[in-house]
Amino acid sequence: GGDHTITYPILQAVAEKHGPVGLVHVDAHTDTGDRALGEKIYHGTPFRRCVEEGLLDCSRVVQIGVRGSSYDPDPYKYCRDQGFRVVPAEECWRRSLVPLMGEVRKQMGNKPVYISFDIDGLDPAYAPGTGTPEIAGLTPAQALEIIRGCKGLNIVGCDLVEVAPMYDVSGNTALLGANLLFEMLCVLPGVKTM
Repeated sequence: GGDHTITYPILQAVAEKHGPVGLVHVDAHTDTGDRALGEKIYHGTPFRRCVEEGLLDCSRVVQIGVRGSSYDPDPYKYCRDQGFRVVPAEECWRRSLVPLMGEVRKQMGNKPVYISFDIDGLDPAYAPGTGTPEIAGLTPAQALEIIRGCKGLNIVGCDLVEVAPMYDVSGNTALLGANLLFEMLCVLPGVKTM
């Protein structure tokens, strides 16, 4: 729950303890905007603020599933200019993300990593209960491949954001979000699973 703004103060605290961290970011949007309605802090800006404050190790930032509407003809330019790896949703269509996550694990190494998962990274057919749905997103199976693919990383924190149950009469979005959070807990360092 909560909008993606919450990741900004969390990463301030995490970086205070661990220094700049790597980031596995699943989202329909990059959330690197500069302003909205004159405000610098809102759910579309947290990762730009994090870059400005040096909270992220930009060479270890991966954004997966991005797509959708934009006001910019090159919506991923800022991210790539910072050194982020951007994996648009169309590069994920009809394929397993296990190979991608093997590459991500190598990129992250053994340094601290944070996982930030916006539920709108998933297609609204599976997770309609969110404020900014975008068509042609990831599947729940791909979400599991991403999270389970983080096992073995030095994960120092994680979040799952943007679940808005009032937009989903079925309750499936909340169920999916709860299960993805459980999966994140299972890949934390030191957690033993069967």
